[in-house]
Amino acid sequence: MEVPILYEDADVVAIDKPAGLIVHSDGRTEEPSVAEWVLARYPALAEVGEPWTSPQGAIVARPGIVHRLDRDTSGVLAIAKTNEAYALLKQQFQDREIEKVYRAYVYGHPKDDAGTIEAEIVRIRAVPPRWGVARAGESKKQRAAVTDWRVLARGADEERGEKAASLELRPKTGRTHQIRVHLKSINHPVVCDPLYAKGRPAILGFSRLALHALSLTLTLPSGGRQTVTAPVPGDFVVAEARLRFS
Repeated sequence: MEVPILYEDADVVAIDKPAGLIVHSDGRTEEPSVAEWVLARYPALAEVGEPWTSPQGAIVARPGIVHRLDRDTSGVLAIAKTNEAYALLKQQFQDREIEKVYRAYVYGHPKDDAGTIEAEIVRIRAVPPRWGVARAGESKKQRAAVTDWRVLARGADEERGEKAASLELRPKTGRTHQIRVHLKSINHPVVCDPLYAKGRPAILGFSRLALHALSLTLTLPSGGRQTVTAPVPGDFVVAEARLRFS
């Protein structure tokens, strides 16, 4: 399995996760994963990090894995190579000290040029599992997820005429499906999202979730801030060419 390495030192390796590759097993199925790649390339990382117990009781190895990206999200993923680095990165994520920048294409045109979505994310009973924002009166501010967003371009799919926009997103928290749920909550779900834009047409040439983790800025165990950037993938380049600007 080929996984591009974007940055590496003695403590951290950052990869460009391809869309379609899971970060670690869900405990039910066997398929290639980032965790499998890590163990093959860095066997010593088997002792780094914390395993996960699936709802079915399976113990799933997560060697050095501090955070996740959804299966169909591409982009930067940081992996700790020592337990000291793991603890430091985990604390930075918890303290909101890591800066995350994403790119996405969404259906429709947001009314404003920029904004902040602040809403708690709760699990909805459904198959497959999905999440939504808490209803009025249910939200607990201390658990609210926060996503800053701004419009990069507005336009329409040149073939279908369906309105779409390109967004930059900066999530301040890291809840499950946060960006996807937040964008659906303002009626602009991510293009080709199978959970939160079900039934919407595939546009701009996408056949997967139109979400890319563009960059990650963190403090290295060795000191200093480091920004790691994942190149914009080919399907995003195609989408930009197909977006008729307005």
